[in-house]
Amino acid sequence: MSHDSGDSPAAGPVTAATERLIATAAALDDADLTAPSLCPGWTRAHVLTHVARNADALSNLLSWARTGRENPMYPSREARDADIEAGVGRSPAEVVDDLQVSADRFVRAVMEMPDDGWERQVRRGFAATGEPLPGRRVLWLRLRELEVHHVDLSAGYAPSDWPDAFVRRALDETVRAFGRRDDVPAVTLEVDGGGVEHLGPDAPVTVAGVPAELLGWLTGRSPGAGLRVQPPGGLPALPAWL
Repeated sequence: MSHDSGDSPAAGPVTAATERLIATAAALDDADLTAPSLCPGWTRAHVLTHVARNADALSNLLSWARTGRENPMYPSREARDADIEAGVGRSPAEVVDDLQVSADRFVRAVMEMPDDGWERQVRRGFAATGEPLPGRRVLWLRLRELEVHHVDLSAGYAPSDWPDAFVRRALDETVRAFGRRDDVPAVTLEVDGGGVEHLGPDAPVTVAGVPAELLGWLTGRSPGAGLRVQPPGGLPALPAWL
């Protein structure tokens, strides 16, 4: 499963994913927003508010990368959760406007980044306690957030709608991350048109299918109904993706 894994400072894929998400959000009415999402305990309004606040959080990391002054994503988990809850009761128009305005702020932060800022190390997570990463990776984190949570809305956008380039990179990263964990069952993945990947030694089960369906299953965004299992039977139970 090979591809260009570099982080490009181009904002094009993020902008396109934002436009797709906003188009879906703009079609939701009040009842739609209060309906459950695929995220346990969250309505669609929770998901969309989280996506907007994530744009602000990642803009903070871009500011850190640009200036060298620490600017964490969120001061704490409690502060993040409170901001999400505060946005849940808004009208559809307010939710969509928030998505657009926060996305515009993120793109401005991208445009303001000097070349050396893309290589400056920042830390993700609450109060900057997470893993260090170069500024250029923030664009990928934003794209992943947009694509995965768009599916979480359960409003017509599915893993099969993910762009091929996103699927290739996200599948590669997910397989490598799962391979480093001890809570993932041993399984062989056969990617249609993309080779074989092994999660753990001596895997008793092989799961095969198209890349998007495999990624949807691995990330918990699809039950994997279109996947093929050998020997015949149910799909292995997977832990939480992140």
